[in-house]
Amino acid sequence: MEIAEHIAALRQQGESLATAADRAGLDAPVPTCAPWLVKDLIRHTGYVHRWAARHITECPERILDGPPEAEILDGGAPDDELLAWFRAGHTALVETLTEADPDLRTATFMDAPTPLAFWARRQAHETAIHRADADSAMRATPGFPPDFAADGIDELIMGFGRRHKYQPHGDHEGTLRFAATDTGDDWYAQAEDGLLQPRRGRRPRPMQHRGRRPRPMQHRGGLAGPATCTVSGPASGLYLFLWNRAEATSAEVTISGDARLLSQWKTSVRVRWG
Repeated sequence: MEIAEHIAALRQQGESLATAADRAGLDAPVPTCAPWLVKDLIRHTGYVHRWAARHITECPERILDGPPEAEILDGGAPDDELLAWFRAGHTALVETLTEADPDLRTATFMDAPTPLAFWARRQAHETAIHRADADSAMRATPGFPPDFAADGIDELIMGFGRRHKYQPHGDHEGTLRFAATDTGDDWYAQAEDGLLQPRRGRRPRPMQHRGRRPRPMQHRGGLAGPATCTVSGPASGLYLFLWNRAEATSAEVTISGDARLLSQWKTSVRVRWG
């Protein structure tokens, strides 16, 4: 996906999040983020949008520190102004990314072709997953375009996956395979030296940005034997499942092989504000 596509997705997902939050009500529980209420979800995501925009406008050399989550949830706007506050911050982030210099230099926390490509992609998926949270408050499960969902799976496995220690035990060692059945993408994760070594499979996803030639992200190295556990399903369902927003059955995800390996992945690879 190109930067413009990520920005368009950010715009759409943010609008859908606000609509779902309005329909559910600010005091509705968010089952996928218990014990949050919808107003907590809105305050969190609204803060993250403003925090991300500062990296584009201020161009710091290091990732900006933020307050603890509890302080974020006590901030924002009063309840009767909260959705307007969220929409204003979301709109400002979309405009900031749209108008940014493609060659700007600012801090990031995962590899990407450019800083702008990183922030557009990260905020598109941050917002999409929290849109799923808002939908859960209405007991609804969202669907995502397959290529967008596959891009989000790629970010989770190839980006966040590399940042987490993973310590398999004894006979639980092996290789995980994640397969999106509708797009043909697959990914592998193998533990080496206490760290996850994720790799793309047979359909490497090109990462592009405006004004430059595409730079394909190549499959790196081989794997020791076949996958020990395979997790497969349509990209949208797999995306929600791997982000712990849906159970395997509701996401139409199939797990074959040693499921203990998947349990260790889901315990090890967890993304938190901090």
